[in-house]
Amino acid sequence: MSTVLEPIATPKTSQTNMAIRIYNTLTKQKETFEPVQPGKVGIYLCGPTVYKEAHIGHMVGPVIFDCIKRYLTYNGYDVNWVVNITDVDDKLIAQSQERGISMSQVATEMTMDYCANLLAMGVDQITHMPKATENMDEIIQFISNLIDKDYAYAVEGDVFFDVGRDNQYGKLSNRSADDQQGEGGGAAAKKRSPSDFALWKSAKSGEPSWDSPWGPGRPGWHIECSAMSRRILGETFDIHGGGLDLVFPHHENEVAQSECCHGKPMAKYWMHNGLMRSGAAGKVGGRGDREANADEAATADAEAGKISRSKGAGGLRTLIAKQGGERIRFFLMRTHYRSTIVFNEEGIEEAATGLEKFYTLFERYERINGRSFYLQPDADDEDRALIRLRSDGQLDADTSDLLGEIATYRDKFLAAMDDDFNSGAAVSELFQILSALNKFVDEKSLEDTQQRQADDLASFNRAVETLRELSALLGLFMKPAATQAAGGNEELTDGLAQLLIKIRQDARANKDFSTADGVRDGLTALGVVLEDRKEGTTWKVE
Repeated sequence: MSTVLEPIATPKTSQTNMAIRIYNTLTKQKETFEPVQPGKVGIYLCGPTVYKEAHIGHMVGPVIFDCIKRYLTYNGYDVNWVVNITDVDDKLIAQSQERGISMSQVATEMTMDYCANLLAMGVDQITHMPKATENMDEIIQFISNLIDKDYAYAVEGDVFFDVGRDNQYGKLSNRSADDQQGEGGGAAAKKRSPSDFALWKSAKSGEPSWDSPWGPGRPGWHIECSAMSRRILGETFDIHGGGLDLVFPHHENEVAQSECCHGKPMAKYWMHNGLMRSGAAGKVGGRGDREANADEAATADAEAGKISRSKGAGGLRTLIAKQGGERIRFFLMRTHYRSTIVFNEEGIEEAATGLEKFYTLFERYERINGRSFYLQPDADDEDRALIRLRSDGQLDADTSDLLGEIATYRDKFLAAMDDDFNSGAAVSELFQILSALNKFVDEKSLEDTQQRQADDLASFNRAVETLRELSALLGLFMKPAATQAAGGNEELTDGLAQLLIKIRQDARANKDFSTADGVRDGLTALGVVLEDRKEGTTWKVE
């Protein structure tokens, strides 16, 4: 059967937005970004399978796309960003059996861990975080649609996607159906072809299951993302993201399912971040940019040394407690998202050295102005005006030599971000701004209240506002450095408490009283008391 796709209508680019270019894995080239619906952007990023604690590699995608959402919003787009949670899987079942607790309890604990780490890393732009187990009706309906269209078939309680019916299979990864690794064991004997993959798996004794037209069972991994992205973002959306290791088979199978079901493209742009591997530290703050890895050899090399839970990676909470979320985020931002990230703690320490240079400037700013760099801008104070959109930050470069220089660096920063979100090159421009500001303070004696001139002070403060504007696009310098650790940030502490309260409420609603009681008991052990009231649950420390 031939799969004929409806073309994506290409809207005219808005006059208010600059030309952003994105490297599309599907076409293997950079393309001008033009969303499916003018002014709106839908992004789907594959999230974790929550069976063990998160490791540093799990933060790469969320940090990158948190930055991408910030930048698209800054350019005037209304962005809807989805990160899914896979909370039913063979690995979860194995952990459940090994620990002697329910699969839902394992998933709840590890989701809590993942979300806490996201908050500590400053990832706060996610719009929706759907769970597979909460989308079973959508998943079952999706599979039924594929069967009705003759792209899938049921055999003794299992349902498989018929890869041979999709003549475009392999277009994302440039790999053939013969490369597809299917399930072994009894499932293999049920398939029409070894390359066919599972959409629905019949239940085994003692495993969690859901009722379906084909009998009790649970979904395959790939169909979960297709169903959740369709429900929230529609049949065709703008950007689908994930690590390079997901291109095949996960994303290839998503493309096959979704496009055969709907007869139209699933996503317009496919963005894949490089993987993280252990290795030597690199230089911080230099002008050089690491070239993105795009070829298969680089992908294979990255996968061979990538950090993963199967290789014993973990301990992200400990790393964050030791280094602070901003250090780790800055470490990630130094590299173009398509590059392999070489990780070790020495690299994070070097990133910290670069950050300290900015913190020192912020101390100078406070001495000069008598106010914190981190205070929210006062709308009545012109040089502290909050910059929300790209057009708001335009500098009057003719008013002073400093602002002319800063305007040049700002233009280069934005040009780097316009060019496939090149945060590595953008960070280099932040260092140039830092150097220019320090030089200006020294030359104009701004820390000497008797010698400094009002015009020079105004130029300095306006230039600092540009530093605040641009660094915020990378999610940097949002809070004082002293509060980066989870224990010192009241806003983060309350956010984590509210997250745990929500998880407890969901568990009670699902009659998972073991998990609900476990959340309450765990908080009580930490000295946190929950109070259930008519208007909602509150918390306090005793």
